[in-house]
Amino acid sequence: MTKRTSAKYKIDRRMGENIWGRPKSPVNKREYGPGQHGQRRKAKISDFGLQLRAKQKLKGYYGDLTEKQFRRIFAEAERRKGDTGENLVGLLERRLDAVVYRAKFVPTMFAARQFVNHGHVTVNGQRVNIPSYRVKEGDVIEVRDKSKQMAVLLEAVQLAERDVPDYVEVDHSKMVATFVRQPGLSDVPYPVMMEPNLVIEYYAQN
Repeated sequence: MTKRTSAKYKIDRRMGENIWGRPKSPVNKREYGPGQHGQRRKAKISDFGLQLRAKQKLKGYYGDLTEKQFRRIFAEAERRKGDTGENLVGLLERRLDAVVYRAKFVPTMFAARQFVNHGHVTVNGQRVNIPSYRVKEGDVIEVRDKSKQMAVLLEAVQLAERDVPDYVEVDHSKMVATFVRQPGLSDVPYPVMMEPNLVIEYYAQN
């Protein structure tokens, strides 16, 4: 079980945004932060504060990755040719748990991590239980036969709150998905605005 499952909505409240677009998010009812001081008047956020918030929002969206994991992905994005922000988003979307979530095999990013961890998924016919496993273009991700009738799976497929993006092809009748290509920022259906440019600025100064 991921350490964040019981407290995932605290991330929403802290950010003041419904970062996964979930109908149950408390931000839909209460726009102030968590805790006893959450309703205090908000101070103007500094440039550093905006950068930190952008990093926490992007990191939190993918199941609240550890700082070590996130920094490692950022370092790789920086080494690659092209725009670092686009590379960062592309690498995050290539995580196996992110692809399982995009394919609507599970209702949340946290459930995707757990689903992969528990060995319910194969990549090109091989069982993979590492959520951070990086898929390649053309990889086929399939739910194992004995897992195809799980309630969490059937619930997720029916969700109307999000669609499968065009860089993932899915056949829900067979519970098979193909990762077509690495997406750019504009391809990813984030419910809120993500600002990888501010993440780059944050790491440039820290």
